[in-house]
Amino acid sequence: MPEAHANLPLEKPDHDDRASRYQTSVVLSRKGKDLGQLRVLIAGGGTGGHVIPALAVARELVESQAADVLFIGTQRGMEIRLVPEAGFRLRLIEVGQLKNVSLVTRLRTLINLPRSIAACRRMIREYQPDVVFGVGGYASGPAMAAALQLKLPTMAFEPNAMPGLANRLVGKRVQAAAVNFPAATAYFRNAEVTGIPVRPEFFSLPAPPPGPPHLLVFGGSQGARLFNNTLPKIARDLLAAVPGLTILHQSGVRHAIPTEEAYAASGADPARWTVKPFFDDMPARFARANLVMARSGASTVAELAAAGKPALLVPFAAAADDHQKRNAEEMVRAGAALMLNEWDLDSPTQLLNALTDLLRSPERLQAMSTAARTQAHPGAAEHIAQRLVSLAGRKSGAASQLRSL
Repeated sequence: MPEAHANLPLEKPDHDDRASRYQTSVVLSRKGKDLGQLRVLIAGGGTGGHVIPALAVARELVESQAADVLFIGTQRGMEIRLVPEAGFRLRLIEVGQLKNVSLVTRLRTLINLPRSIAACRRMIREYQPDVVFGVGGYASGPAMAAALQLKLPTMAFEPNAMPGLANRLVGKRVQAAAVNFPAATAYFRNAEVTGIPVRPEFFSLPAPPPGPPHLLVFGGSQGARLFNNTLPKIARDLLAAVPGLTILHQSGVRHAIPTEEAYAASGADPARWTVKPFFDDMPARFARANLVMARSGASTVAELAAAGKPALLVPFAAAADDHQKRNAEEMVRAGAALMLNEWDLDSPTQLLNALTDLLRSPERLQAMSTAARTQAHPGAAEHIAQRLVSLAGRKSGAASQLRSL
């Protein structure tokens, strides 16, 4: 299968010596000569909620352990771009879909699955990892199945309250698991609630500035068409109901112009709303917000918790296994969020009332903020990396035995 390569990491290091260690480790990983290094195979991806935390763990392994890290993914996942950009090698396998597809596609996937597992077995024998870390997504299932067949130490990562299919299939067979929500522990053996790696800036944001409230609306990097269609319909009434309120709405690049036109046509005071296609400074945007309206993907929920931000969550109804709804329900149960379903927004009045009630109650928002912080997990990358190191240490002979095969 093809292999993707990239230049060394682009992120700015905290110290020059750290950058030097990271650079040296990546070069060693490419040459593959230092058999004494800890070797970690990370399998899976698909969405940013799987790939971005996996990269954070990989960086921590390189920086703290001088580890050698290899990723296995697919051509259609976000890993095809993000992993090489981060300076790590990526091996690709072909694997079809099983969820939300036609019967013919499912059958084709099942027929080809042994071939995908065999490809992963060959990659594992070639790479000779000490531990295999499955992060969910298309490539995770075959790679974890191959690792289990070869009796290698395996650990699963699950960012959502409801595990995806790949993790549900291997959950009781892996040696360990790292999860974001306590509800997910039931699906795994030896699971610990480690949380999701989140940028450190989110944990130390200043409080919103004093004065009228500020509402942040965003639907992920691509925006949320539902938000773009609904918020302009209530903007004028919302601004009238909450004195001094300002709105910052991230629309996604493709929808920025029509969303801005819809706000303008609503009659809402243009000095009190702003539409942006995307944000490249999300921690700063979070810092100013008194309330966040968002989807409930795993990474978004983790950032809300780290920042201690009260939220109105609207789960994406088409998310696999309805995992966004399960994530939102966990935040509601903790007292950190209010949840509306997509169909609730069919009546803009329901959204208007929900936002108005929250924005007019600073005491409630403060209580939700405090509750959100109870769901945060600082040091998640370090915790997960240490579990992988310990797992590899307990089975230190496994890699050397595999190398003799």
